[in-house]
Amino acid sequence: MPRTIISTDQAPAAIGPYSQAVRAGNTVYFSGQIPLDPVSGMLVEGDISAQTRRVFDNLKAVAEAAGGSFDKFVRVGIYVTDLANFTAVNVVMNEYFQQPYPARSTIEVKGLPKGAQVEVDAIMVMD
Repeated sequence: MPRTIISTDQAPAAIGPYSQAVRAGNTVYFSGQIPLDPVSGMLVEGDISAQTRRVFDNLKAVAEAAGGSFDKFVRVGIYVTDLANFTAVNVVMNEYFQQPYPARSTIEVKGLPKGAQVEVDAIMVMD
């Protein structure tokens, strides 16, 4: 099955040897997004809510570049450096997604690139 690389300057450029997303058939696999400003490439200032909003804005830009939207997401993986932020992340996620929600995992990790507090990856299925 051929792969199509998805890329947009509306989301941060990859900081390693990976693509923002890859489409295989009708499925789009998103690389993890951290709260980097797509223009400056710098980590956004602010608390977990501000960082989570930036992450979802970045994912939205990549989804749109692939021709999709959050209502096509089937799975979201959330990685946080402090599970005490679980509720705040849920509040922000609820601003971006509507029912039926995608499947999801939330995992506490020791650290994330560039000192981010949150990273999110996802899978989207197109019609």
